[in-house]
Amino acid sequence: MATIKNFEDLSVWKEARILSKDIYQLTKKSSYSKELDLKNQIKRSAGSITDNIAEGFERGGNKEFIQFLYIAKGSYGELRSQLYRSVDFDVITEKESAGHIEKAKNISSMLQGFISYLKNSGFKGDKYVLKEPKAIYKNLK
Repeated sequence: MATIKNFEDLSVWKEARILSKDIYQLTKKSSYSKELDLKNQIKRSAGSITDNIAEGFERGGNKEFIQFLYIAKGSYGELRSQLYRSVDFDVITEKESAGHIEKAKNISSMLQGFISYLKNSGFKGDKYVLKEPKAIYKNLK
């Protein structure tokens, strides 16, 4: 288990950052040029995930951190919905969306595992010197 001193040390934040970058690259497709609102919304959702993990961590309290992790988890649902809409509006293909949707589901599972861990850990916060057990991320493929 690694000691977590910064949000950048969190595996779930690292995975979310990768997905955010992937979504940004996806929205560079010319087909998104006709759907600017959807393009901007999907980029904001993807960015919101890493931002909420970071903000919750920096708040320094366990309860607030958990609250922000739930917000990040909700943003994953929003991101998946926007990917489905992108398919429905013929902006991207189902094949293009499938990998991103699967990654989002896996990271959402990671978040849920981390939330459960924090709820049961006894940590109260104030700059977590906590251990991040890899077992909480067992659903990540």
